[in-house]
Amino acid sequence: MKSRRAGLEVISLSFLDVITCGFGAIVLLLVISKPGGPVILESSPTPAEGIVRDLQEELFAIRGEARVLNRDLTAKREQISEWDLRVARLSQELASTNDRLTSISEQNAVNTVIKGELELALQQLTEEMQRLLGERIDQKSDLVGGVPIDSEYIIFIIDTSGSMFQYSWDKMIETLITTLDVYPEVKGMQIMDDEGGYMYSEYRGKWIPDSPARRKAIISRIRTWNPFSNSSPVEGITEAISTFYNPDKKISLYVLGDEFTGRSIEEVVNTVERLNPKDEQGNPRVRIHAIGFPVQFANPRNLQITGIRFATLMRELTRRNGGTFVGLNTFR
Repeated sequence: MKSRRAGLEVISLSFLDVITCGFGAIVLLLVISKPGGPVILESSPTPAEGIVRDLQEELFAIRGEARVLNRDLTAKREQISEWDLRVARLSQELASTNDRLTSISEQNAVNTVIKGELELALQQLTEEMQRLLGERIDQKSDLVGGVPIDSEYIIFIIDTSGSMFQYSWDKMIETLITTLDVYPEVKGMQIMDDEGGYMYSEYRGKWIPDSPARRKAIISRIRTWNPFSNSSPVEGITEAISTFYNPDKKISLYVLGDEFTGRSIEEVVNTVERLNPKDEQGNPRVRIHAIGFPVQFANPRNLQITGIRFATLMRELTRRNGGTFVGLNTFR
């Protein structure tokens, strides 16, 4: 009986050892194994559509602000460009004004010298002119200042170029009226352009009779008279001398202009001297006067050359042909 119980006890202890070791192994496996994450049994709904909508609205707002800012930036750039152009234009006008003031100052100085050097060409008055001038023989004109008024016939050669017509036409008409007033009555007159064309084609080669009504008609018509001009009075002077010279008539020719664009001053002087020789007493066939309008001197210096050449030409022509050159201080 003892040996049988002993055998059962040994078996029971061995079984318990096995069970214990197995359980311990299971526990050890549980301890050393990596715990897994939480198991999501059911996903909760997320507000994805609302988030997307909010982001889209924010994007649209940002794009709108960007468009506004770009528009404002473009407007500012355009405004800056306009300011730059205005500054450049004002700077140019300032420089032009300074050049004009300098030119006017220099021209005034030149006019003073010219007037101081002008020589009065004396010519004996005829009995007929004494009758025509009457009490105005001793009267002086502020415009022509020293121009002899002893002629019985007068011819006006007028520069009808664009510079004269656009900028100094009213002043030219005023000068023409003042010059006519110096001659209260003449035997005949003529109006020609610097190309040698006649204002009244029906009086081509003939004298226009003088009368108050005729003078008024001339002034009225000349306001819109604008034939082509090459800005050179040579053709008009030569046509007037060749056509109207008469040894029995005292003729004065007035050249009104602002520039000379011809090739040679010397050539013009020699041509006129050949057409208008002096008589035995040294008097020219036709007395030539000139009135210069300083239109070109309102330009920058590099554009004043034609005005300077006109003054040079007219001064020499009037000196050689018994006349006077007057340079005006203003063309307006």
